[in-house]
Amino acid sequence: VQLQASGGGLVQPGGSLRLSCAASGTIFSINAMGWYRQAPGKQRELVATIPSGGIANYVDSVKGRFTISRDNAKNTAYLQMNSLEPEDTAVYYCNARVLPRPGIYVYDYWGQGTQVTVSS
Repeated sequence: VQLQASGGGLVQPGGSLRLSCAASGTIFSINAMGWYRQAPGKQRELVATIPSGGIANYVDSVKGRFTISRDNAKNTAYLQMNSLEPEDTAVYYCNARVLPRPGIYVYDYWGQGTQVTVSS
């Protein structure tokens, strides 16, 4: 399974970006998809997750500004980021918890990371 993340870039404070994460390969189903980020000198943190058919979960610092969504038919997750702040600057990684085949074994996969820089 491969995860291809895209959509990062440089944006001014208050601006918006939309990240995409497409999963491909041997996939029976995807339990959850999510976005994490890691800023220089800091640990990787959860930004948002969305389970299959469930309710999205966000870290407090992005609530009301970021929206995670997914297209199950395309095995793709999105992160719409509005009102971006310099503190949002980080490498963003997508994650998927995948069942490659029917059964109970779930595997974690990660995308390659996409840089988001918020600066004037």
